[in-house]
This record gives sequence, C-alpha cells and structure tokens, in this order.
Amino acid sequence: MIKVIAKNKRAYFDYQLLEKVEAGIVLLGTEVKSLRQGKANLNDAYLVLSEQGEAWLYNLSIPPYTFGNINNHEEKRPRKLLLHDTQIATLYQKINQQKLTAIATMIYFKDSFVKIEIALGRGKKLYDKREDIKKRDVERQLRRGNYQD
Repeated sequence: MIKVIAKNKRAYFDYQLLEKVEAGIVLLGTEVKSLRQGKANLNDAYLVLSEQGEAWLYNLSIPPYTFGNINNHEEKRPRKLLLHDTQIATLYQKINQQKLTAIATMIYFKDSFVKIEIALGRGKKLYDKREDIKKRDVERQLRRGNYQD
C-alpha cells in the first residue's frame, strides 16, 4: 500500500522527465515522525552522485517534529539514498553522457518504509513550457464543452 506524502509538481512543468527510479532513504526517527504528519517539501530537491559510489539527496525539506526535543533533526540536511551499485552506475552514466538532471518527484510510504521517486529529466525551454500551458487550456475547454479556436 502506498501513501503519498509530497509531490514535486513543479518538476513536471520545468523538466521533460524520461525515466523514474525508486529509492530508499536514510532518515532519523524524528524525520519519519514528521513525515507521518504529512510534512515535506520537495520543490528544490536534487540528487548528487559522489565519487565513492553513493547517492545523496540535497534540499529535501523535512520540518522539525513538533513534539521533538533537543535531539530534533536539521531541516535541510543531505540525506543518503539507498540504491544498488548497478542503479548508481547507470544513473551516473546517464547523467554524465546524456546531460540529464536527477530530481526528486515524490516521497511516499510503501508499507512502513519511506521511499523516494527520482526522475531523470532534461530541462525545458520557455517555448516548451508555453506549449504545455496552451495544451492544458485547450483540454480544459474541451472538457467544459466551450472550445473556440
């Protein structure tokens, strides 16, 4: 069973997403409790692959747990992602060869585990964004039944 905590809707607008990968994430106890309250912000979250073969997620904002004590977590600390070595190698290859960006698109609970969806994408130009807006407007008008060309 999947319970979505947060989605990065801006990523679908700013990037042409090509491939998605599910990863586990290393969290502290207060971070999980804060996520269970439905608090997270993925807007600027991105993936960095280190030279040691590790994947790190930056700018994922998990606010401090409201009932936490002095041992509460830092809000925007880098978090390690749990991926297999082959997954990290393929991501590294695609990011460097095809000039793609790795962005966090969704964070969710899968059973009792916190998972994060990473998407490889290519940035859209301004004219691509304008085309998407125009398509959405036309579809919305068609659904309403009052489309005028």
